[in-house]
Amino acid sequence: MIENKSRGNVTALPARAVGSLAGIAIFRELAPEVVAPLSRRCAWRRYAAEQIILQRRDASSDIFFIVSGRVCASYNSASGREVRFNELMVGEMFGEFAAIDGEPRSVDIISVTDTLIASMSADLFWDVMRRNESVCAAMLRRLTRIARAQVQRVVEFSTLPVRSRVHAELLRLAQVSASGPERMSAVIAPAPTHAEIASRISTHREAVTRELNELVRARLIERRGDKLVIRDVAALANMVEETLGEPCGEIVVTNAANRSAGGRTNHPGEPFRMMRG
Repeated sequence: MIENKSRGNVTALPARAVGSLAGIAIFRELAPEVVAPLSRRCAWRRYAAEQIILQRRDASSDIFFIVSGRVCASYNSASGREVRFNELMVGEMFGEFAAIDGEPRSVDIISVTDTLIASMSADLFWDVMRRNESVCAAMLRRLTRIARAQVQRVVEFSTLPVRSRVHAELLRLAQVSASGPERMSAVIAPAPTHAEIASRISTHREAVTRELNELVRARLIERRGDKLVIRDVAALANMVEETLGEPCGEIVVTNAANRSAGGRTNHPGEPFRMMRG
């Protein structure tokens, strides 16, 4: 729970030790001579795993960029129940809602691994968007993706049984890799705990354990150390589609055989995508 986490082990880096924002998705179209001074105007901090970066209802308005590591968004109710949202990876950002509307933070942000974060003031970010059309366009696309993802979540929570919600969340967490001409596997590394999956899909740990055991018996998934391997991504996606009664989205693959079947080539290491609309 969030109460067990702390702000300890946070290291503020001196100005000479700053990194670069060149790998941040919304800045990728900017010239190096534009990115370099922006990087120097950021505050840079390292967080150990399981450290609080932002807390819900915080009145700050800075925007944060993930240069290394992973973070997740979490909400803890008054009764102590934790709801986990999506994990954010290298190149992504968070905190933009408060920078846009001036309202307090809506969720806690916690480091999942050792993480390097750059933070930028809301005023500077607004100035960057006004001066650079590519950044503004990237921001609009990002907000649209967030809205679409939330629509899909509501549809899943409202229409899918727990079994299918587990299947959909596994697909959402997976990274795709080719494993033969007819099948493809996906690796979730490190594998989340059953309680973490439960908090993502609004159910309890025992239900997740039951459904994962069923998938193991069906030889659709297997555990390998700290990794969870989906042995047939297409089969798992088909199970979700059958329950939804409509296509659940694109199956992104890396091998030509699956491309010819209507899939779309994925860049190495990109997450599996289930997209709607």
